[in-house]
Amino acid sequence: MQLLVFIILYPILWVISILPFRIFYWVSDAIYFLVYKIIGYRKKVVRKNLELSFPEKSKAELDLIESRFYQHMVDLFLEMIKSMNISKEEMIKRFQYSNLELLSEYEEKGKSIVMVIGHYGSYEWFMSLGYFIKHEGHAIYAPLSNKYLDRLVKKIRSKHNAYMVSRYHVLDLVKKHKEDGTPAIYGFANDQSPQAHKARYWRPFMGVTVPVFTYAESLAKEMDLPVMYCGINKEKRGYYKATFKVITDTPRQFDDYEITDRFTELLEEQIKADPAYYLWSHNRFKHKDKVPAVLKR
Repeated sequence: MQLLVFIILYPILWVISILPFRIFYWVSDAIYFLVYKIIGYRKKVVRKNLELSFPEKSKAELDLIESRFYQHMVDLFLEMIKSMNISKEEMIKRFQYSNLELLSEYEEKGKSIVMVIGHYGSYEWFMSLGYFIKHEGHAIYAPLSNKYLDRLVKKIRSKHNAYMVSRYHVLDLVKKHKEDGTPAIYGFANDQSPQAHKARYWRPFMGVTVPVFTYAESLAKEMDLPVMYCGINKEKRGYYKATFKVITDTPRQFDDYEITDRFTELLEEQIKADPAYYLWSHNRFKHKDKVPAVLKR
């Protein structure tokens, strides 16, 4: 069944990936109308998330954010498909970096980096970083249930010098790199929602107390790796710019969860500046009613 799904989907994805950008975004506009206006994909989740995050905004303001978000979400999904056949030159033109020299300082020292990002802007095209660095670039991810699609995603990323590593194997990879002296960047999309019963840490995110992932911080402390944040902004349709900020070079000197707090604060700053480009279709607040009693008190 998995193979059948792949056989059906692959030709469609390939055709989308070779479209000229002008036609490509016409297709995106049509899909936006279908997904938002007709189907209403995850509309209840998106509206609930926006209302929880921005209780001070009027319905008209929230409606505008919602509409702009759906346009961005469809663009983002199709841009991920576009990665199958986009050229290196086109990718570099459309996804730029404002301060790559910051990474060069760590390259000269042979230091690996824990890179934390949120689901904001074009986290998919962030893989283009592989064109600019001497580090090995590894994105930490949860493997897809369809093994054929999973292989395709890995193949697409590796084409752009970015490599996928399962979250279940990342520690082994970091230890191996440390032993053989290979500097690498380990990228975490650090704003997903862990299972409530497994969560070690709860804190406010956009004003709502939720469980948060702390593995990036734990890994940085265990392996004594610097932690850096990458903020990705949408300059205009199909164009993005990323900026790096050092959270710490000395993670072991930070109190527990302080690094995670700093990441969350930086992401919140981006979201509040322009909420439309955050992934509101993810049910980020699904555990808000499961806050441990000790925290409620």
